[in-house]
Amino acid sequence: MKKDIIFHPVQGVQVAVVRKINEQNAAEWNVVVINRNPQSITNVFVTSKGYGNSESGLNSEQKTSTLRHFFPEITSGQHQVVEAIMPDVFHLNNEFWISYFLGNQIYDKKFIFVPDSIVDDNIIEIVPLGLEGVLHE
Repeated sequence: MKKDIIFHPVQGVQVAVVRKINEQNAAEWNVVVINRNPQSITNVFVTSKGYGNSESGLNSEQKTSTLRHFFPEITSGQHQVVEAIMPDVFHLNNEFWISYFLGNQIYDKKFIFVPDSIVDDNIIEIVPLGLEGVLHE
């Protein structure tokens, strides 16, 4: 039963929305999971969705589709691209719920990028992966 499962706090796993400039000098945005643990994480399951108020100012609620992704392993010090993300949804709460195993222990955490947090002022260099983007810890 779920109440019998011990969930330890997540450490060493981060989510970032990263920007890459393509050949047409346009920004391409992707969501990545970063493993900073000294060992691989396995059976990585990511659920993503966006929700909040629409930009139209009519106070109408807006939701995106829920997407689910599975990755057998993310090795130590590496990252995995989860999905592309469009700037059209940066005004929403963008939620990424991650579950994974580290050894025999399961870990679980929601990472939420709040509305308008994915902006140029919040972009940093993500060392040593050679990425730039907005990092959520």
